[in-house]
Amino acid sequence: MIIRQNTIALELPDFRNLGTILRIVLAVNVLTAVAALVREPQLALWAAQWLDMSAAVEPHLIFQLAVLYAIAPWLTRQSPPTGALVIAALTVAVGIAVQALISSQIPRPPFALLRHLLFALGVAGVLVAYFALRAKALSPAIAESRLQALQARIRPHFLFNSINAVLSLIRSDPKQAETALVDMADLFRVLMRDNRELVPLTDEIELCRQYLALEKLRLTDRLNVEWHLNSMPGDALVPPLVLQPLLENAVYHGIEPSSAPGVVSINIFYKGGEVHAILRNPYQAVGGRHHAGNKMALANIRERLKLHFDAEGSLESRVRDAIYEVHIRMPYRSTKAAAQAKTTVATDERGRVSRDVAAPGTPARAEGPALANGHPGTPHG
Repeated sequence: MIIRQNTIALELPDFRNLGTILRIVLAVNVLTAVAALVREPQLALWAAQWLDMSAAVEPHLIFQLAVLYAIAPWLTRQSPPTGALVIAALTVAVGIAVQALISSQIPRPPFALLRHLLFALGVAGVLVAYFALRAKALSPAIAESRLQALQARIRPHFLFNSINAVLSLIRSDPKQAETALVDMADLFRVLMRDNRELVPLTDEIELCRQYLALEKLRLTDRLNVEWHLNSMPGDALVPPLVLQPLLENAVYHGIEPSSAPGVVSINIFYKGGEVHAILRNPYQAVGGRHHAGNKMALANIRERLKLHFDAEGSLESRVRDAIYEVHIRMPYRSTKAAAQAKTTVATDERGRVSRDVAAPGTPARAEGPALANGHPGTPHG
């Protein structure tokens, strides 16, 4: 989902998004249960009616979701009215096929096909309207303001830590302090820019390297950093500042409280169509302050992952063998695929404008973007 300030035309949902699929499955089953209750108000007979309706609805639902998943890249390039018509036609075609298959095995009552198609089209219309309203609610105003508020929570903490790192160097090593100030300028240039769009993973890693370099100047040998990036898909698109706050917590809660050296480990890899980031640091049992600080950052990032990726993005944390571990999972979306999609959308918009102002003719068809290829790789053990 790309969030902008401009008015956005309502779009069809992403039928390859896990959150979208789960919402469709839940809604269809709930509506089936309600329809069964309407047809059979007696609770003693309602369950049998629900099972009878589900015998036709569930195969239809599964098959149609599979087809929508397959054509999702093409469907997202169509205008919303065209996409809605395609969904309606697909609903009718799948309904006829499923009813024909069931009728060949089990006798069906009169008008079963007509009732099934009317119900299926009604459910499809309700779901299309729901996702359109949901998209309108999330973009742009609500999601944009929430993202900006979440970003604002990160900046003060980062600012104070960075200033402390430079202050500790001003008298002891002015040359290093000057270098640190240059790094700070680069870092805050990133923080001050528009951070609503997804960014390449390589940019986020560079930001983290600069931050850890500042902390290394302050903590010297107490801070050791291990990077495991051999299987990292550098062109993957991720939310900005998705890793830096976690590294900030790792230093503040895992390294600073101890006088002994500690290791912060960053392992990023591609697996099964997803980007995984595993961050580890020493766990210092210093009471509620540690947990409260971590919970704020984790809740912050979880919400941004949800806004960008819905149910396909997740964050889990745990403590094991005196090590605090955070595991982030995000769907792989490449910068190349995003650029191709933007080019296709721009081409389609120019084509529509040209057709509006030009004489009638045969419109040119723009080829759709190819899907992003996965990066082979295995997680670092």
